[in-house]
Amino acid sequence: MGFVDFVYNPEGIIAILVAVATFATIMTVALPYLQQDRLGSRLKSVANRREELRRRQRETLAKTNAKKQLRSTPAAFMREFLYKFNLERMAESEELRNKLAQAGLRGQKPLISFLFFRFTLPIVFMGGAAFYLFFVNDVGQPPGVRSVVVLVAAFIGFFLPSLLVQNIIQKRRQSIMKAFPDALDLLLICVESGMSIEAAFNKVAHEVGTQSVELAEEMALTTAELSYLQDRRTAYENLAMRTGHPGVKAVCTSLVQAEKYGSPVGQALRIMSEENRQMRMNAAEKKAAALPAQLTVPMITFFLPVLFVVILGPTAIQFIFK
Repeated sequence: MGFVDFVYNPEGIIAILVAVATFATIMTVALPYLQQDRLGSRLKSVANRREELRRRQRETLAKTNAKKQLRSTPAAFMREFLYKFNLERMAESEELRNKLAQAGLRGQKPLISFLFFRFTLPIVFMGGAAFYLFFVNDVGQPPGVRSVVVLVAAFIGFFLPSLLVQNIIQKRRQSIMKAFPDALDLLLICVESGMSIEAAFNKVAHEVGTQSVELAEEMALTTAELSYLQDRRTAYENLAMRTGHPGVKAVCTSLVQAEKYGSPVGQALRIMSEENRQMRMNAAEKKAAALPAQLTVPMITFFLPVLFVVILGPTAIQFIFK
């Protein structure tokens, strides 16, 4: 009866509301101070990438054959591990580099780290599972079942780095898809106002950073590549590869064709802007159409029991304490 009296007591309700209001006020004031400057760190990495492209261009013009020096050197023991087991060839895989680039992980250090953890985590997981199941607690299972569990742990350790990278790629792609139509409109405005494509990309990269740090990073990197790469087509193709977004790929293809045939860039951007907005609207309509089916199980699981409690609760309380 104490809890029921407290809930139906006006003073108790006021105390709950005051507590909720106080918590909301504290979160509103403290939350801006807890947020990190993700845009600043991303643009700093883009500046490092621009310096790397500039260095490569100087090396090409000077026709030097010096070994390429990387800004981010991986841990020595990871590199030595790969060389010891003759796994350094996998570090030269273009497909793996492109996959890590889609996750925003550029350079040699993320590549070496990914390969190191991909080949060591299965051993760690398998060893940990075997030690626990065969020496600590057999959980009442025969050796055959425990051996299968150990193998499953090894498989989990092998695929875990790939799953984490794929998750990062999906989050980046969603952020880019959300902000790209607006960025494309800004790019169209800049181009039609007389800006060059490099200046337009640079301007949009700074403006769109508040909405999508990932897209701002990719556009700033494209600006650097347009400035220092000999073939502009390569810069557009790299942007399409790093994003993996169909709308971005279509825009890059249009820009390449405009560069090749001399067609107006503004007209191509206008058509692509309308297509990307329609693509985003279609994706939103698809999610909205699937929402009723997705809400069926949560409503049955959570809403119906609460509804029965609200409807039958007072009657049950009166019947019990009558």
